[in-house]
Amino acid sequence: MKEFQQSESLKRLPDQFFAKLVNKLNTYQQQGHDLINLGQGNPDQPTPGHIVEALKKAAENPLNHKYPPFQGFSHLKEAVATYYKREYDVDVDPEKEVAILFGSKAGLVELSQCFLNPGDVALVPDPGYPDYWSGVALADGVMEPMPLLEENAFLPKYNDIDPAVLKKAKLMFLNYPNNPTSASANREFFEETIEVADRNDICVVHDFAYGAIGFDGEKPLSFLEIPGAKDVGVEIYTMSKTYNMAGWRIAFAVGNHSVVQALELIQDHYYCSLFGAVQDAAAAALLDSQKCVEDLRDTYEERRHILEEGLREAGYETTPCKGSFFMWLKVPESYTSETFADALLEKVGLFVAPGIGFGEYGENYVRIGLNNSNESLKDAVQRFKKFKQA
Repeated sequence: MKEFQQSESLKRLPDQFFAKLVNKLNTYQQQGHDLINLGQGNPDQPTPGHIVEALKKAAENPLNHKYPPFQGFSHLKEAVATYYKREYDVDVDPEKEVAILFGSKAGLVELSQCFLNPGDVALVPDPGYPDYWSGVALADGVMEPMPLLEENAFLPKYNDIDPAVLKKAKLMFLNYPNNPTSASANREFFEETIEVADRNDICVVHDFAYGAIGFDGEKPLSFLEIPGAKDVGVEIYTMSKTYNMAGWRIAFAVGNHSVVQALELIQDHYYCSLFGAVQDAAAAALLDSQKCVEDLRDTYEERRHILEEGLREAGYETTPCKGSFFMWLKVPESYTSETFADALLEKVGLFVAPGIGFGEYGENYVRIGLNNSNESLKDAVQRFKKFKQA
């Protein structure tokens, strides 16, 4: 059988970190080990019932059995605009400043294809979500890491970036609340970001995947709340985390009209928009009662408390968890992030994500997910203690 050669674009792609993690997990599970999976960011709660009911009703509508408009239904874009006004007091033009996406992952990859030519620079957080790298690689761009260090509250320091690199940069990816560090961003940081982006003609892409999950009474700040944000970039908001709709694959980009226009152009060539019933259900989620979102946030906050208190009592060093559904745990001395993750898996059946998979500056940490029941997390704490005592 012939072996056809892959394109150079595919050869440039980095290893898919999460796919490798899942393969390792599956191998151990198939061997019959008793495992607790803390390594993935897959919501464990079902989609709220009223959203599922909206989907069922919309699926019976014959209009949704036809091709939807290429760039999505206007009523969903209007729901997005209503959501941003209600939640963040941000005025959004639904027709010019909203793009419907096939999940945020697709949009984040597509943005590099929209704005990077071969050799163009993209600023990426390190540690950061690995799929930012995938889009840059497909576009044959150059990644310049922005270190996220604990002493800087896991925010990039723009003064530490070579001015020549800033001048070359076309894109900047940010993500707060942050995956994997769980850090949050403040108004002063976003104001500085806008100033740097405006001065250097950089398009800012704020990945707001965990926008609904902030702790200690602090609501995460939308990048678009800051004056001037729409002049320099967009915010990507997914339904996956806020409404437990990860498998539905729907998200949206909000902000700069030229970026929205570029995303819609590239998607015109990839897709014929999303199934209309999914769009109707997403609009219902955005417009109906948000009590389900409040309950979900409270659930994650309770889980965070269980893990933080338990790990601290066991002698582990945790970093402050401000938002998202992750914790960023320092690795004990004498371990790397990978050897610690492997030892936890082999000795006590705990599956965590090694920090090195998120970039060079993720070394010496592991990421722990909050996507398990309280009982399971209490069990995990006991296993962490057992590991420490061994």
